[in-house]
Amino acid sequence: QMNDSGRMGMDKRKYFLLKTLIFLFMFVAALIALFPFYWMFVTAVKPVDEIFAFPPKLWPGEFIWSNFATALSRAPFGIYFRNSFIVTTLSTLITVCINLLAGFAFAKYKFKGKEFFFMIVLSTLMIPLQVTMIPVFVIASKLGIRNTLWGVIIPPCAEALGLFLSRQFISDIPDGLLEAGRIDGASEFTIFTKIILPNVKPLISVLVIFTVMWRWNDLQWPLIMLSNEKFYTVQLGLSNLNGAQYVNWNDMMAASLISVIPVLTVFLIFQKQFVQGVASSGIKG
Repeated sequence: QMNDSGRMGMDKRKYFLLKTLIFLFMFVAALIALFPFYWMFVTAVKPVDEIFAFPPKLWPGEFIWSNFATALSRAPFGIYFRNSFIVTTLSTLITVCINLLAGFAFAKYKFKGKEFFFMIVLSTLMIPLQVTMIPVFVIASKLGIRNTLWGVIIPPCAEALGLFLSRQFISDIPDGLLEAGRIDGASEFTIFTKIILPNVKPLISVLVIFTVMWRWNDLQWPLIMLSNEKFYTVQLGLSNLNGAQYVNWNDMMAASLISVIPVLTVFLIFQKQFVQGVASSGIKG
């Protein structure tokens, strides 16, 4: 009995030590992950002469909150934020709908060449954007959507990663639920809206967060498609803050910090289901 109690005490100490080490590791990892945001904030409120000070100051000697107003006044950021909001919202709605519908088809329907077409779609993940950039640009120009918000929204909406996740997640839904709906006379659209969608809420959260982050932060495609400043997105506006000879890091960091807020808000809203969706969705194949 003494030996058993001693072993139990040893196991408890090992368990406590392991939990402590894990906590310390996660704490350090969190600090490393959050430090860029902290440095962005500190740089945004520092006096100009402290930005290039050596050694770097981790805490500003003076907080200049007016840097945020100055940064936003250097360009029509109100228009940029409106454009980014429109692009991100519509892109997310269209992309999530396409991914869910296509994933439903690949997961639950049998048709000739299904696996072949699915592999073709997945193979597009290996094609860099730079390869398809010119053909897509030419097609958009011929469709008359170049230099419009629709030209930024539509071309990247059908993407393979979201379809893959949707297909893998929906595959886990029992076929019996769908058959029961069909026996009751439900249409395929009703089955999709009443059976599939309620069971894939974690997946929807994953798709929403990924798409919002991607489209809100996208610079390359809007830079190619847009030349009229009234259609510029936030990221294009931030790139214009770079001068030819000098970069005002106060303005750049202040505007960048403000631009992070919408994405961070979306993540905080969907974070619970996002974690659940990443843990249980298509990563497992």
